[in-house]
Amino acid sequence: MINGQDIIINVCCGIQNDGPVATGDSGANTASGTSGLSFFLFFQEQINRQERNGCQRTLETYRAAYNKFKKFCNDKDVTFDTFDADLLEGFQSYLRHHDLSMNTISFYMRILRSVYRKSVELGITVDRQPFKHVYTGQPKTAKRAIGIDELRRIKELQIDDREVRFARDLFLFSFYTRGMSFVDIAYLQRSDVKDGILTYKRRKTGQQLTVSWEASMQEIVDEYSQSGHSPYLLPIIKKRNGKERNQYRHVQTLVNSHLKTIAQMAGINCRLTMYCARHSWASIARQLDIPMRVISRGMGHNNELTTEIYLKSVDCQSVDQANREIISLVRG
Repeated sequence: MINGQDIIINVCCGIQNDGPVATGDSGANTASGTSGLSFFLFFQEQINRQERNGCQRTLETYRAAYNKFKKFCNDKDVTFDTFDADLLEGFQSYLRHHDLSMNTISFYMRILRSVYRKSVELGITVDRQPFKHVYTGQPKTAKRAIGIDELRRIKELQIDDREVRFARDLFLFSFYTRGMSFVDIAYLQRSDVKDGILTYKRRKTGQQLTVSWEASMQEIVDEYSQSGHSPYLLPIIKKRNGKERNQYRHVQTLVNSHLKTIAQMAGINCRLTMYCARHSWASIARQLDIPMRVISRGMGHNNELTTEIYLKSVDCQSVDQANREIISLVRG
């Protein structure tokens, strides 16, 4: 006889994916026969799966949602047959009572929905549409892009504090490299630049991108180059010790804090973050009438079929030329 917890663990690990799920004494092989099983046990196994796969960002978001939902449930177990619309409406009210924004509430709900859909896909439960009365949308966010004039003001700032100046230059480096994400900048190595080309893989998607190495990028690297013992291009991750993620997250927090100061210094009425550099590059490229397919290629977008089709017809030289035009505008 297989107990309920074994069923969930076996299904999550792929042991029983090829056949019907066994259920207790009855031998029933329908999802309804497993609805009394633990939602939290299934959720925890999905967290373990993300950890095994090395998906650090997803792992963190899953853990955050798991802990928040479990706290709402007073650490009491929830079975699939009690995971319903009423429970989730209560969870939404709980989050509102704790003054969380609708964007944050939607963040938690979408993670729970992802886990629930996985359980339906595996045949652990039937879809009772428990999310039909809660908010899972993505509200409009504040302005994330700035223009050429604002970028010039940032570039021309005279900054004495080295840490603040480093934050400004990382922001510009991200912009110059077509909106490269902070984590990708952090893991860049000296060996990634060869024969005037920067080659790297996006840690978010695994897609390999190439960027023509421009003088503006080299100037920043020269300013902050690390000792010859470090393989990294910029002093964000300073040594390999198994805690690289902690190193770059610490620097990322400091940089985003300093960018608030930089926004004030430059008179920019915008919440300046590293992500803003990516939005700004795309926005300025669009204003310059650079074709959308070139912008998509430059930013490494590859998750839409239409974009994929367009990208096949765009050569790297078109992307590099577009980037040179944008950089030249900022540098005057």
